[in-house]
This record gives sequence, C-alpha cells and structure tokens, in this order.
Amino acid sequence: MRLILLLCAVVGLSTACSRFITYDGPEVTRIEVHKGSRMMYLLHHDEILESYGIELGFAPAGDKQVEGDGRTPEGRYVIDRRNPESEFYLSIGISYPNAQDIAEAAALGLPPGGDIFIHGTTRPFRGRDDWTAGCIAVTNAEMREIYAMVRDGTVIDIFP
Repeated sequence: MRLILLLCAVVGLSTACSRFITYDGPEVTRIEVHKGSRMMYLLHHDEILESYGIELGFAPAGDKQVEGDGRTPEGRYVIDRRNPESEFYLSIGISYPNAQDIAEAAALGLPPGGDIFIHGTTRPFRGRDDWTAGCIAVTNAEMREIYAMVRDGTVIDIFP
C-alpha cells in the first residue's frame, strides 16, 4: 500500500490515487455482517475495530440461492480479491459461490451467480436502501478504510 502511494506521488496521480490510504493498526482477523441490523464489523479476534452501516441486495431477506435473486449470501466465506478500478469506487471480493452454494443452485437448475463484493457506492448512501445485486455497500470514505484494513484471505461471516 505504501508503494502505491509513493508511486502516485512520483507520477502526479493524486486524484486517481487519493482513494488509497495506509493502515498500520491491529490485523483484521474476521469480518462479521449482520444483514438484519444492516451492520458490518471488522474484528481483531473478538475486539471490534470498526463498525459500518451497510446496504444490501435489493431482496435481502434469505440466503442467496441463484443469479439475479437480489439476495446477499449468508454463511462463511473469505475475501479473495480486490478491485481498485471498481465501478463502485473500490471493492473487495467475497468467495461466493462455494461448493454448497453451487450444489444448491444446481438442484434448482439455475446458476448460483457470483461477483459478490463489499464496495462503495455511486449513489447517495442512506443506510436503509437495499439496491445492490447482492453485494454489501458502504460509503466511499468507509470503503477506503476497509480496502486498507482488510487483506485477502480474511474470513467473512454473513449472518441473517
């Protein structure tokens, strides 16, 4: 992360690179998402480091079953990728679908979908409007923090 900031300063890309910040605090060992209360927590073991109000998929009740259902998945996943060029500001990927998700969708004869992320927003953030295709949205300022704090491989538990 520091290398990216240095490179941006050297080549004068301050506008494009202002999204990237550094973090040198305790490691985020787990993320918890509580869909019912629209809250997400970054934890270092059992200590809450940060908490965020979230917006979810456009049909948030229940576990994601198939592509296009508008639901946010439930269960244990990991952060498995990041996208600094996301159309939703910045984003970090969630390892949905897993083998169980694929089997459940196959039993219905439909694809499970994919590309589930925690991301920023291109619209006003109200903390009560569920509008994504199944992703977890936060404000862009919050996404800068999350992007800096959370590493690939971090466990994410998504609860109803």
